Amino acid sequence: MIKLFHRVQKPPAQAPGTVSFVGEQKVEKVSIKLIDYDAEKLDERQIEDFHLCFPCRETETVSWINVNGLHDIELVRKIGEHFGLHPLVLEDIAHTQQRPKMEDYGDYLYIVLRVLSFGEGQRNLVSEQMSLVIGRNYVLTFQERPGDVLEPVRERLRRGKGRIRAAGPGYLGYAIMDAVVDHYFKIVEGYGEAIEALEEELLGDPQQEALARIHNLKREIVLLRRAIWPLREVIANVERDDVELIDDAVAPFLRDVRDHVIQVTDTIDSFRDILSGLQDLYMSTISNRMNDVMKVLTIFASIFVPLTFFAGIYGMNFEFMPELGWRWSYPIFWVVILALGGTMLAFFRRRKWL
Repeated sequence: MIKLFHRVQKPPAQAPGTVSFVGEQKVEKVSIKLIDYDAEKLDERQIEDFHLCFPCRETETVSWINVNGLHDIELVRKIGEHFGLHPLVLEDIAHTQQRPKMEDYGDYLYIVLRVLSFGEGQRNLVSEQMSLVIGRNYVLTFQERPGDVLEPVRERLRRGKGRIRAAGPGYLGYAIMDAVVDHYFKIVEGYGEAIEALEEELLGDPQQEALARIHNLKREIVLLRRAIWPLREVIANVERDDVELIDDAVAPFLRDVRDHVIQVTDTIDSFRDILSGLQDLYMSTISNRMNDVMKVLTIFASIFVPLTFFAGIYGMNFEFMPELGWRWSYPIFWVVILALGGTMLAFFRRRKWL
């Protein structure tokens, strides 16, 4: 079951800026990938020793350093110290339950994103934290585990088409955010298909487990909205004029990403309304089904009430009952009983109660 609230495992009474990993370890070993590029060339390689990425801060090219795995606190701390990251930023990077936000530290921007995916073999939603640091000639991304969300950005860098290689780190930061938001559409599309299938089932022959599926979908939609909704404010803050690290040329692209986020959140809100309607539809269908059963049972009970009345009269043990001595009393009893039952049944059918 999806957890809407995660217990924070951070030790209490720690000093602000203390870096401690909070979350579930997603990878066995931390991996680092470096992409160093400019308009003319690109160098992409896997880094075994994190010290090899330190010179990137002093080069004139743009360096993208991607770290997969956040449980190695010492590595995160040393990378952060080399690039001059504030201790509170390092604390937030290691604390994987952050909500999307943006903080401007002058020399760099710190942005928290939520990367969404479906769990393997099931539809349960998985929400992971991505920390994005945009500097003057570098971009740092910290992920809980490797994923294919950023692969389209890497492929654009490899091909060298468009403006991404010629633009600065601000444009690369936009491209990363755009890739994360574009992946939201795939998640929303998956939920749309699940809701449509559930609606068709409810309009047909709903089963009891359909209600559990509705509640599970509603919980996941709440988690989905919680992960995406704050991103509207984040992107609005990034595209402000007073953020020096974002060029004016990048601002229109950020507005486009913000429009996509608004579109996703509007769709999520519509999903919430649809699921509430499906829950009402399920309860109405079950209630109507119960009413039909009770109607049939009531009709049969109504038919047997007079029959039981006659059977009760002639089942009494009185000695002097004149009909008991008649030769045709038993056949006449059945004729009366069947005629009365058939008449009542025909009456119910004529009134369309059956």
